Amino acid sequence: MIRCVLFDLDGTLVDTAPEIADAINDTLRRLKRPPVPEALARSWIGDGTRATLGRALAHAGLPEHELPRVWPLFQRDYLDRCGTRSEVYPQVQDTLKRLAAMGVPMGLLTNKEAQFAHRVLVRHGLSEFFDVMVTGDTLPERKPDPAVVRHALGALGVDAEDALLVGDSAIDVRTARAAGITIWAVRYGYASEPLTGELQPDRVVDRFEEITEFAGAFADERVSIA
Repeated sequence: MIRCVLFDLDGTLVDTAPEIADAINDTLRRLKRPPVPEALARSWIGDGTRATLGRALAHAGLPEHELPRVWPLFQRDYLDRCGTRSEVYPQVQDTLKRLAAMGVPMGLLTNKEAQFAHRVLVRHGLSEFFDVMVTGDTLPERKPDPAVVRHALGALGVDAEDALLVGDSAIDVRTARAAGITIWAVRYGYASEPLTGELQPDRVVDRFEEITEFAGAFADERVSIA
């Protein structure tokens, strides 16, 4: 029986790629490097903002040792951009409201660093829904390490067999499999690898409100998702 739902952020709840691309290009301009297309920046998302910046610098031909110097510049640029061009995906807000009304505990698992994740959530009115947040700098580990899930479930007081993760990428599938929890994947998002074979989720979500339908079953304590 599923007793809590954990969510990925980027590519699952919010489309943040446009403003991440803007921030990358702000920083590249500071470095006198050419801008990159949004589609390319989108392909770099998933392992945390610092990793995304590292890929941008590598693409621009800058050595890896430049990352610590450039990171503070990018932090300022991305904080300025957070919430400016990102959009909550359709049905997400209503679904989270319904889950909260049904008393379903919810957690956020993201590799995005806390300062950026909090700002995105607050600017889109989503922060109130989560009972626990595990960001890219909460623990020494990050997704797909199962420690991220275990930390969240420990805070919620829920066992692995009673948890569902909703994400969009291979990182989310690997995280769920390593932690022994159920994984659903939205059909949209930033998946850089096909979710097939060993990366096949337990269910592909075509409409985010499908999770709302799950909430109704949860309220009756009849949920069984396999």
